Amino acid sequence: MELRVLQYFLAVVREESISGAANALHLSQPTLSRQLKDLEDELGKQLFLRGSKKITLTDEGRILKKRAEEIMSLVQKTENEITVSDEHISGDVFIGAGETVGVRYLTKAAKRVRDEYPDIRFHIVSGDRADVVERIDSGLVDFGLIFGSVDDTKYESIRVPNSDVWGVLMRRDSPLAEKAEIEPKDLYDKPLIVSRQAEKTGIVKRLLRRSADKLNIVATYNLIFNGALMVQDGIGCALSLESLTANTDSGELVFRPLSNVLCEEMHIIRKKDNVFSKAAEKFLAQILPE
Repeated sequence: MELRVLQYFLAVVREESISGAANALHLSQPTLSRQLKDLEDELGKQLFLRGSKKITLTDEGRILKKRAEEIMSLVQKTENEITVSDEHISGDVFIGAGETVGVRYLTKAAKRVRDEYPDIRFHIVSGDRADVVERIDSGLVDFGLIFGSVDDTKYESIRVPNSDVWGVLMRRDSPLAEKAEIEPKDLYDKPLIVSRQAEKTGIVKRLLRRSADKLNIVATYNLIFNGALMVQDGIGCALSLESLTANTDSGELVFRPLSNVLCEEMHIIRKKDNVFSKAAEKFLAQILPE
């Protein structure tokens, strides 16, 4: 599978037609059609459904689109890192992180780097732990900010001097809002909205002392902003870390900590034996503990 053909494939996805993509790529339509047919033959799967007005992707085509975008992004990132001048340090640093005030630790470090190297650019990609770890593993981000334990066989980690407390985000008119703390048993008969991470990693059971299948979990989220909208519209109350709710206060919602206070540590992770760009090395020097 050639990078050139992946670029052709993505152009067809973008234009939603082979003729439009051929014009954009300055290729003849028969040439582009043949390249796409060869790609389908190589993979042994149909990638497109050809309609009268536009083409759509098959399930296999959608998988290839996601991976092709990641591959082309990684290629561009690699080219930028290799071609940067030895005398003039510039480039891009990619960070994956959730919605947490712990990001301020990273942004303050980024400001110190840019004060000395103003041509270094920073890119923060939002997502939950699963998203961040996937991007770290695939090389799409240099650093990730995650909650909880770290697999030290795969990652180097730096403890962020912040922690967070689990609790419940609820409507202000909820009867539970009158309590200073929420007991696990208070939630056993309530419709719950939980993070995708918490449901998959057993955090729900740790927090509420009851397995997820014995709770009334009505929805999940991977970013709390969307979870908060569900809370606001009365779907349920959301289990969340306190700092994640900082940007969700609409006046209608309140956060109450769980009585069995469980703090989560934050860590900055990076792949072991990873070779960094000069820009990423400058950032690493700022976040390493003295």
